[in-house]
Amino acid sequence: MISKGFLSSFAYFDSGSMTEAEEAPWIATYFKLREFLDTYDKQRRFRFAPDLEEKFRKLRERLREDFVRWEAGGDLKVAIEWVEVFKRDLSAVEKELGLRGALLSKEFKSFVEDPLAHLKKKIFIYLHDLLRGKIRAEEFERTAGAAVRTSLRTNMRTVYQSWVFITLLRLLGEQGARIVYPEHKCLLLERSGRQKAGGIPPNCIIHLERGGSLSFFLEAPRPIGWEDTEDLKKAWSLYTAMRPDMLVYAGEVMDIVRLGEDPPILRPNIVIECKELSDWYLRAREIRGPFAKPLTAEEWRSKWLEGLWEGLADVLGVKRSEAIAKVEEKKAMRLKDLQIVALYRSLYKPDAMFLVSRDKVPREVKSYLENRGIEVVDGVGFNMQNLKPLAERLMEMARKVRTKEIIELRDEGLRLLDKVMRLVESQGIRASKEDVIINALRLALSQEHYYLELLKRNKA
Repeated sequence: MISKGFLSSFAYFDSGSMTEAEEAPWIATYFKLREFLDTYDKQRRFRFAPDLEEKFRKLRERLREDFVRWEAGGDLKVAIEWVEVFKRDLSAVEKELGLRGALLSKEFKSFVEDPLAHLKKKIFIYLHDLLRGKIRAEEFERTAGAAVRTSLRTNMRTVYQSWVFITLLRLLGEQGARIVYPEHKCLLLERSGRQKAGGIPPNCIIHLERGGSLSFFLEAPRPIGWEDTEDLKKAWSLYTAMRPDMLVYAGEVMDIVRLGEDPPILRPNIVIECKELSDWYLRAREIRGPFAKPLTAEEWRSKWLEGLWEGLADVLGVKRSEAIAKVEEKKAMRLKDLQIVALYRSLYKPDAMFLVSRDKVPREVKSYLENRGIEVVDGVGFNMQNLKPLAERLMEMARKVRTKEIIELRDEGLRLLDKVMRLVESQGIRASKEDVIINALRLALSQEHYYLELLKRNKA
């Protein structure tokens, strides 16, 4: 995704060169739209007669699409291909596990439905400011271009991470696993608002046919609900904690919050980090969270209000209020992604950690990670079979920690259990359903020969 630069492209309009216009068609479209507005809407009220409204709308949409395609380049085509694979495999896992559907975040859902349309939405406000003359074309290219590229990168990362998650579930499903949480059988691929009650629940819990359970948490830990300064001080570590792609726990785990501990969550059995870029190990980013100074509730709230007010003032065209005094600048550290992955391992101390890379990882990078206790599953692409070894490791971990297992009874099973419960109650015996089932199993073992013959006849 490379922008040629507005000034170099603008040269076409002075020199008559066709090359730059072909490379940046959005500029030619922009001038057509500006000429249209100068003729029919000098005041930039954006109110037109029906015939002109349609022409304006078409020019505006063409400009948005030209700009997005120019900024995204070939990555847009790749994104569309990835989305199609993700949607196909999501349907497959829903069928395999008998799911009713999946819940995606608003942002991700929009991207999956139509990557191009989603990216066009990201530049709507910038384009409006450009057409009003509030910003120059150079600034539009810089800010709108950054919005397109950031959204594209973020969503492609989410596509791959989500694909790894659903593919692992599909592989486990093929081995007889079934989802027991959420009970409504709708897979949760987002975490919006799920921490308001003060805990961090899982995205899903599965039971394995041969025993054991696995609880999956995507992009946790996350901030939890709080009401005042004291609450925020306790929960602050969740705002600043580093966030791996996936935490997996053996057994049924409904809440991982452990305030007062560092890190402030239950130690995971497995950490999985996913990398969709070919050169992810060369990239670096700033880490602020662990070094951030805690804010009081009042400071936190005022920062939120400041951003809200500034946004409203801009939209309404009123004078902006004086900025609220800035909090002390937070410390930060710039780390390579390779170092951040290793940091996850040392911070969370899981029993095992895996890095799933879409592309092959250089030998020296793999050695660096393996020397720090991180197993590399690379060259995965979008091939389900390449994740089989990881799915097997997850099953091994689940069997080591066996807690309880939920047995689903349907139709005849439920009728028979109800019939036995009524029989027990009619004799004045107080027993739970669990007691009844346990004693039925004991009876089966005491009458082993008869019980096995009964099973054989029912199977025939």
